[in-house]
Amino acid sequence: MGTRQRLITTASELLAEEGVGAVTLRGIAKAAGVSHGAPLRHFSGRAELLSAVATLGFTELLGHRAHLPDGSPRERLTAACHAHVDFALRRPAMFELMFRRDLIDPEDPALAAASSAVFDEFAALVAAVGGHGGTDPRLVAASLWAALHGLAQLWLWGGLAGASFAPSPEAALAVTLDAYLDTPTRSTGPNT
Repeated sequence: MGTRQRLITTASELLAEEGVGAVTLRGIAKAAGVSHGAPLRHFSGRAELLSAVATLGFTELLGHRAHLPDGSPRERLTAACHAHVDFALRRPAMFELMFRRDLIDPEDPALAAASSAVFDEFAALVAAVGGHGGTDPRLVAASLWAALHGLAQLWLWGGLAGASFAPSPEAALAVTLDAYLDTPTRSTGPNT
């Protein structure tokens, strides 16, 4: 493994073990067993190195989507939503980094391609479900995406875990999906 890849791998490992704040160029160099100047010989700075790490996260998330079960569009979207929240709960530091525009370079070509691929695939799953009442499926996908992120972040930060009704992430996700997906059997109010 070359030095550049070793730095990316080491940064990813540090991120998982110690969180976003611990991933400094000096700390990465030390953990990788290279000189403290080595990261700057391979990356323009911390943002470029962290962008490479975040790209790994998006690639991993997209890889989970490649293994969605066969089934109806709704079943496939539901599985993708579960995979998204599960990823966030299993890999909280990576999930945080992937969406921290203050730490990464959103213009990095590899990062932009990987993050776009994840969202585009998600939007295609939403569009396949249909039933959006004339609303652009990409807008529905963006809103559902935001709801998934909010659910994951609130759970990770303890905002939902400490709620008096003590929901599980799965129960909250089920309600979220019912709210977004066209469910003919769902009652929408007293006049239905």
